[in-house]
Amino acid sequence: MIKINVANKDFTLDFTKNGSFAKGTINSHEFQADILSIDQNNFHILKDNKSYNIEISEIDKEAKILKLKINGKNFSVHALSELDILLKEMGMDNLSAKKMKELKAPMPGLVLDVLVKEGDEIKEGDKLLVLEAMKMENNLKAETDAKIKTVKCKKGQAVEKNELLIVFE
Repeated sequence: MIKINVANKDFTLDFTKNGSFAKGTINSHEFQADILSIDQNNFHILKDNKSYNIEISEIDKEAKILKLKINGKNFSVHALSELDILLKEMGMDNLSAKKMKELKAPMPGLVLDVLVKEGDEIKEGDKLLVLEAMKMENNLKAETDAKIKTVKCKKGQAVEKNELLIVFE
């Protein structure tokens, strides 16, 4: 079972898929459909003699949101699995969500090296930049996987404590 929200309307979807054939219920109403996977992000669905071309344009796994284009119209779909629903009911839905939004200088110092650039995909533990403070070189590392949105500092720049250095997507 999956709960989805599309255009501020809630739906409960429960289905099984066998090859390209799917059957199940949407809000307790039975349905059958043929689903053809064209590639990883494009699908063709035939349901009730109606044809739907679906393109997945963006996936935000953290927020559990899919951006879809269905027959040329854009939709944002928020999807929750049974486990997501149970965790939300127990107030535990954001415990594992560790998302880094920005990196600030932990102390005043001098930026010795910037090891990333805008658009880079980084992994937890990757070195982002080297900051010299109190005659020591400090490697500032990523706390989680992320993508670099903006680098706000450059090599040779003096920074103050809590100054914004990097913004993540």
